[in-house]
Amino acid sequence: QWSFDALHTLDKAIPLLRKGQSAAITLSQVQISCLLANAFFCTFPHRNTSSPNAEYSGYPSINFNRLKKKSLHCRPSCIILKKHLSKSTQPKGLVTFERECLTAAVCKANLSKLHITSEGQIELEGKGMLQVDFANSLIGGGVLGSGLLQEEILFVINPELIVARLFTEKLEDNECLIITGSQQFSSYLGFGDSFEWAGPYEDQSERDEWARRKTKILAIDAMNFRHSVDQYRMRHITRELNKAYCGFKGYDGHENPDIATGKWGCGAFNGDPQLKALIQLMAAAKAKRGLAFFTFGDENLKQHLQRIYELMFAEGITVGECSQDMQFSFLQFLTSHHFKACIFSS
Repeated sequence: QWSFDALHTLDKAIPLLRKGQSAAITLSQVQISCLLANAFFCTFPHRNTSSPNAEYSGYPSINFNRLKKKSLHCRPSCIILKKHLSKSTQPKGLVTFERECLTAAVCKANLSKLHITSEGQIELEGKGMLQVDFANSLIGGGVLGSGLLQEEILFVINPELIVARLFTEKLEDNECLIITGSQQFSSYLGFGDSFEWAGPYEDQSERDEWARRKTKILAIDAMNFRHSVDQYRMRHITRELNKAYCGFKGYDGHENPDIATGKWGCGAFNGDPQLKALIQLMAAAKAKRGLAFFTFGDENLKQHLQRIYELMFAEGITVGECSQDMQFSFLQFLTSHHFKACIFSS
């Protein structure tokens, strides 16, 4: 665990969260606003190139130079700067950015509890839960460009998350990023091209003993399938199980609330929502945590998932013995004719 004195501005170099190393950085909200102000004015000179041979080629961009002048991304970011730099509204909390790497584990567990809803949003109805960011391996995805999908919207309404791009190297297949204590500053409507900023948001989340808001966001990146059929290959399913479990498992010093998630890796990444739901359910079972799955208005998906869940209970499906690469015995069920008939029924 590495942290600055919360009462002082930045007076030393910030360490990097490098691949293959579990580590954490804690910053005050004021320090984060200082870093974002520098990013807004593009004062990180070594981060302006995308050359594969550049010093920080394995890190996402941090300077705001790619933003269009009238981009909707700018307004929430300006709000956080205005609030933080004004002494009357200056927050006094902390935010922790923690990179975790998965190690080998062995378990045998029954299915975890599952709640499926077609209503609500992860960031609102999932308050107090571990909220899944459908992340890009370069944290934040296109938030400083033109992207406005789930991760970009999450970073727009919680601009403190953007600072993670400064020091978080690209996530490997067995890694995740957990962010504790970020504050939501904006409300929104829509998604993608229909996204609209809907005004400021007053975050009333409670704080823990570190003065961090009790908001925990988990960034896990799904595979991007150019050909959707590839996701049913065993090695790809195993990779997604590893990735989900890396984020869902409990870590020392953390509370382990239930998980709020949804169509992780679907949409632009061509994931099958029903397969991804089962993968997350199994990872949550191994982690001994409940799962709330938000279908974002998709009532048919909600009903299909409920039927699959009931079927798996009836079949007595459990999380099997795990080897070093997390090979689950129930994967054979995922590719069986019985399962496919249930998956693809309409």
